[in-house]
Amino acid sequence: MRSTAVTGNGDRIRWVELPGAEPSRVYLHGLGATSPAYFAEVAVHPLLAGRRSLLMDMLGHGISDRPTDFGYTLEAHADALAAALTAAGVSGAEVVAHSMGGSAAIVLAARHPELVSRLVLIDANLDPLVPTLGTLGSSGIAAYSEEEFLAYGWAEVRDQAGAHWWSTMRLAGREALHRSATHLAHGSTPPMRELLIGLKIPRAFLYPEADGVLPGADGLTAAGVSVTAIPDCGHNIMLDNPDAFVRATATALEAGTAH
Repeated sequence: MRSTAVTGNGDRIRWVELPGAEPSRVYLHGLGATSPAYFAEVAVHPLLAGRRSLLMDMLGHGISDRPTDFGYTLEAHADALAAALTAAGVSGAEVVAHSMGGSAAIVLAARHPELVSRLVLIDANLDPLVPTLGTLGSSGIAAYSEEEFLAYGWAEVRDQAGAHWWSTMRLAGREALHRSATHLAHGSTPPMRELLIGLKIPRAFLYPEADGVLPGADGLTAAGVSVTAIPDCGHNIMLDNPDAFVRATATALEAGTAH
């Protein structure tokens, strides 16, 4: 396990690192998750192995610190990740990022372009969400005030989330979980979709085929984003159908690479 301080108070981001060739590959988890648990199997698959790979946990999640005085906006997450990557000697990384991690990765690439050479986004949030009490995910968490969430909302979310998601969500700081969800629902400024369309690096977007037509897919494709539907999976594509995920990700990472 590696770590580095990323705030003035010394709060540390931690990651599991697999040795290999450059450029580095960075894996980022979603809300209430942790990268080693979500990406270990696919990162060592023969089609993806061999690169220096950082399975990194964002502040407030997994094995990283859980400061209660951190804002947990997408911009703050991106800047903390940038500090960690810089300390790790990473530049021009291939970033493979799930859900909220994908949203943070888009902001990271826009704010710190020297750190990101290409993006593979896994069912990432591209648009703001309306907070809706009782729904599963960031919109449901964001429907509580922070005071409500800390007092009782976290337990209601636990009961909704189920054993699988709660197994990693319980590692997240409760302030971190609520603030991350709230800011994810609000989105970035400019919005994540606008930032993604404006990036000049290779970009791919993977989503579950069962969800039907991806909203705004034509606009993404017109901007050069490769959009791929993955069969036999839900939101957690890399866990639900790792073989199809690995094939699609390897193809996306290979696209435009000179030999």
